[in-house]
Amino acid sequence: MARDRQETLLIDPGNRTRVWCRECGRELTDEVSRSRRLGPECDPEPRHGYDRHDVDQEPIPGL
Repeated sequence: MARDRQETLLIDPGNRTRVWCRECGRELTDEVSRSRRLGPECDPEPRHGYDRHDVDQEPIPGL
């Protein structure tokens, strides 16, 4: 019996190359970060208009 399932396609909707931070290795999505190849947290030059938002996390149970 043949399966009538379509194969999953992995397509980048923006059709742009993926860029990672030179310091921490995270993928960059912000245009300024992508051009500098440094994420907002790793970039030594302050950015205007960037509001850093840190979230407190609960500890992982059992650790």
